[in-house]
Amino acid sequence: MLDGKKAIITGAGGGIGSAIAYGFAEFGVDLALLDLKVEKIEGLKKFLEENFSIEVLAIPTDVCDRKRVEEAVNIVIKKFGQVDILVNCHGIGQWVPAENMSEEDWDKMIDVNLKGVFLTCQIVGRHMIKRRYGKIINIASMSGRIVNKPQPQIHYNTSKAGVIMLTKSLAAEWAKYNVNVNSVSPGYTLTPLVENLLRTQPEYAEYWKNLIPLGRFAEPTDIVGAVIFLASDAANYVTGHDLVVDGGYSVW
Repeated sequence: MLDGKKAIITGAGGGIGSAIAYGFAEFGVDLALLDLKVEKIEGLKKFLEENFSIEVLAIPTDVCDRKRVEEAVNIVIKKFGQVDILVNCHGIGQWVPAENMSEEDWDKMIDVNLKGVFLTCQIVGRHMIKRRYGKIINIASMSGRIVNKPQPQIHYNTSKAGVIMLTKSLAAEWAKYNVNVNSVSPGYTLTPLVENLLRTQPEYAEYWKNLIPLGRFAEPTDIVGAVIFLASDAANYVTGHDLVVDGGYSVW
C-alpha cells in the first residue's frame, strides 16, 4: 500500500510527528524528518534505521524560512528521487488573552502554524505537480473549527482555521494535477506540549476530559491511522477533506 513511498514529515521531533514517522516506517515508507530539534530527529532517525528496513534523512529546518525549506526539499529529492507524501506536523501553541496579545505573539503564531505550512506545501507541491502525483496531509486542529474553553488562544485557533482553509483551497487548485490535499484535526492529544501545559494548569485535565465523549485524551498514536489512510491509495478519491480525530469533543 505504501511500501517504497517517499515522505517528508515536518515537526517530526514532536509527539504526533514522531508517531506518524513510526507508522509510516511500519509500512515501508522512506522518510525525511524535518524539525528544528536536531537531537530529536537524529535520535528518531537512528531508532527507525535500526528497527525498520527503510532509508531515513534528518534535516534541521526552519519551516518559516523559504530558503531553508527549499534546501531541505532539494536534499530529499536528490537522495530519494521523489516526494510522494508530505505531512505538515509542525506547530506551536500559546495562551494569552486577546486584549493583552502582542503583535509579536500574533505574528509568530501565524508564521509558524500557517505560513510554514503554506511554504512547504508550495515548494513540495511544485515537485508533485510536475510528477502528476502527491498526497499532502496538513495537521490542523479541532481548534480550527471550535473555540476551546476556558483557555484564551485566538491566534492559535485562527492559525489552525487557516490551515483547514488552505488545505481546501490547495485541494481545489491541484486536483487537476492528481495531488490530493487533506488535513487531520486532532483533539486534545498527550504530546509533550499538552503534558507541559497540564503540569502548569492541572485543573484543566479533568475539565477537558469531561468535555470529551470518549472520556480520555488522545495518544499520539491515535492520530496516525487517519494520516496513513489519507496518504494511501484507499484515499485516492478524497481531497479537500478535514478529518477530525477528537474523541467526539466537537459534536456537543
